[in-house]
Amino acid sequence: MDESRIPILVGCSQITQREDDPAKALSPMDLTEAAARQAAVDAGAGDALLKALDTVLVIRSFSDTSWRFASPFGQSTNPPRTLAQRLGAADARRQIYTFPGGNMVQWSINRMFEMITQGQLGTALIAGGEALSTQKAAQRGGLELDWNEDPGGQPEMWGVETRGWNDVEDRHRMAGAIFAYPLFENALRHHKGRTVAEHGAKLGELFARFAAVAAANPLADRRDGFSAKQIASVGPDNPYIGFPYTKLMNANAFIDQSAALILTSVAKAKALGIAQDKWVYLHGCSDTYDHWFISDRKDFHSSPAMRVAGVEALAMADCGLDDIGAFDIYSCFPSAVQLACQELGLALDDPRGLTITGGLPYFGGPGNNYVTHSIAEMMNRVRAKPGMKGLVTSCGNYVTKEAVGIYSTAVPDKPFAPKDPSLYQAALNADKGRTSVEAANGAGRIETYTVMHDRAGPSYAIVMAILEDGSRCIANTAEDPDLLADMVTNDYMGAQGTVAHDDGLNIFTPGTAS
Repeated sequence: MDESRIPILVGCSQITQREDDPAKALSPMDLTEAAARQAAVDAGAGDALLKALDTVLVIRSFSDTSWRFASPFGQSTNPPRTLAQRLGAADARRQIYTFPGGNMVQWSINRMFEMITQGQLGTALIAGGEALSTQKAAQRGGLELDWNEDPGGQPEMWGVETRGWNDVEDRHRMAGAIFAYPLFENALRHHKGRTVAEHGAKLGELFARFAAVAAANPLADRRDGFSAKQIASVGPDNPYIGFPYTKLMNANAFIDQSAALILTSVAKAKALGIAQDKWVYLHGCSDTYDHWFISDRKDFHSSPAMRVAGVEALAMADCGLDDIGAFDIYSCFPSAVQLACQELGLALDDPRGLTITGGLPYFGGPGNNYVTHSIAEMMNRVRAKPGMKGLVTSCGNYVTKEAVGIYSTAVPDKPFAPKDPSLYQAALNADKGRTSVEAANGAGRIETYTVMHDRAGPSYAIVMAILEDGSRCIANTAEDPDLLADMVTNDYMGAQGTVAHDDGLNIFTPGTAS
């Protein structure tokens, strides 16, 4: 094969900043630059590799993604150009910024590897960084920071711009991950026939294994090694966020972390003198998505897209799960882990483990950039054990956008040629869920629900209800403190009730808990 058309990863790095003084801490772009430089050093080519970059891609920052994390200190108007200029790669012809999504790192690698096989790309950098811990500390301390940079121009945009929730979901305050993933969790609990207490204990056991990995990882943010009981028990330091999730079951976004990956062709790696023991191949990959808005899903206890993503990636790599030596399953919330394992056919207590970093609640959840870390760590793992395959999953939006990668130092026995995702996406698109009703009235039953909490306790409920004609609606309940408290204490899955539409909102009034 033409070695200029054989794609490989050659450099990786991760940084976790622990600077207590926000005035001394690195900014998000400082951290991203540092990670990029370390990745070039990791490859063994240093500045020569950075100067060879023809493509610089920056993963979208969380402050540029969600109002919850908006920065009062500014940011770059064109992050990839700022990074390219800092690295001495200002002439890189492609300067790319992504739309949101935890899937975008793997998605971008898949695209870039294809571009190398087509002669459209030579050497590329993927990098991202967050400093939300520093941002929060500066805000609390009344400190003014200046993170503004204006290099001019507009970046090329990759990904899907459409937000993850629709207007009806927005009106019912289902507009973010902390609101959506608990809906999947209660549906999974009901599907498994568990009580609230039984399921909470299982979630604690699941994430205690992640916390143990983080405890041994010097780059992890939370290294306490939380026990199952600590994770599952509700208390002042571990309150509910969105029932049934305690604080320790949520991705931890308030961290300072950055990571970077560098990829190129075999020919270019040889020309730059990059040793072969640094090369990592992508043996299998896939990109899929479930129906975009969760109101349109078939159910809340499965992910057809994740199932197809796993099947396609393993088929491309000509291997099965038994051939995988290490996994990193995307872990923003417990339901993401359970759904991925369910659809892959992987046991939750698989002795190989489900994370190599410690996961988003304990290692850290640097916005859209976590998978840069997990792939960097997987590169380290497969380099340390030549020939081993490692599988990484990623997830964007709300169990929506899925991407899988299978990595190894072993030379593939065939060219990199993934199946066109549209060939398997068509079947997923055609497999439609229930009709979703905007204005609902009449009898119904709870399909799934969550109760969101604030500092004072239960705040409001989000309900997915099935109506008598089989259609679905999203609703809130009355903001009755006694009802909300009872919906947390008792099991309201399947509870009958009535829904009434008033002034743009559906209000579900449940009967007795099941």
